[in-house]
Amino acid sequence: MLDVVIVGAGPAGLSAALILGRCRRRVLVCDTHHPRNAASQALHGFLSRDGTSPLELRRLGREQLQRYGTVELRHIKVTDAARLNDGFELRLSDGTRLRCRRLLLATGVVDDLPKISGFEELYGRSVLHCPYCDGWEVRDQPLAIYGKGDRGRGLALELTAWSRDLVLCTDGPGELSPEDLARLARNGIEVGEDRIARLEGKDGSLERIVFTSGDVLERRALFFNTGEHERSDLPAKLGCEFTAHSTVRTGEYEATNVPGLYVAGDASRRVQLVIVAAAEGAEAAFAINTALLREDLL
Repeated sequence: MLDVVIVGAGPAGLSAALILGRCRRRVLVCDTHHPRNAASQALHGFLSRDGTSPLELRRLGREQLQRYGTVELRHIKVTDAARLNDGFELRLSDGTRLRCRRLLLATGVVDDLPKISGFEELYGRSVLHCPYCDGWEVRDQPLAIYGKGDRGRGLALELTAWSRDLVLCTDGPGELSPEDLARLARNGIEVGEDRIARLEGKDGSLERIVFTSGDVLERRALFFNTGEHERSDLPAKLGCEFTAHSTVRTGEYEATNVPGLYVAGDASRRVQLVIVAAAEGAEAAFAINTALLREDLL
């Protein structure tokens, strides 16, 4: 039986594997190579790695794990998982079944992209979801915000730290109260409820938003808040509790309500930064190793 299986080899999963490898734990990391930030050119806010390609960070992490002989990385999907009295039984996509004492899910989330022409093509380059990750690169530029109600209003107000040329595009009725509209207006944020026909740009750079009315809005980037969902169905299958934001509810050291199961990274918390995901992976690894020590010591 393995000590730990980690599902997901992003910053959280690789960070956890590193700590557990240094603790001489037998670890299997399973990953399907579909990171949330694959389309991004660079990650930001990570001390010593600011501006690094997300894929390069993953490459470096994998490379640094090679010195720890008890850690194995496999390009494979975990298709099912069940809780046992002494751990977990997992089924892999090649039909293999294996058991582990502790399970860490670091599978991340998937952004819910609106079905608007050009949105997906520009996603990760100039159509963005995180001002903390990408706001600096488009500071003082004309920006659009895509969202309705509280989500749209909140993101628009947040973006005033990076630009004062902001237009909130609600793509139909904005679901905003008179108080919301007044606050947005006080902060110089325009609101447009026209339906969006498409986004236009080239080489990954947004140039304009075209509305069904024929009107055009010149913008250099668009930030959106339309929600997200768990990439993996394993948390639900295992009985995890979820927050109102559809992420897994975790407690101290990323533990879930399911004994022996931990969730780290974007799938668990609202502060979705790469450096935070890496830190959560390290915290979970610390807790896992401590728990295994308690079991093993007479």
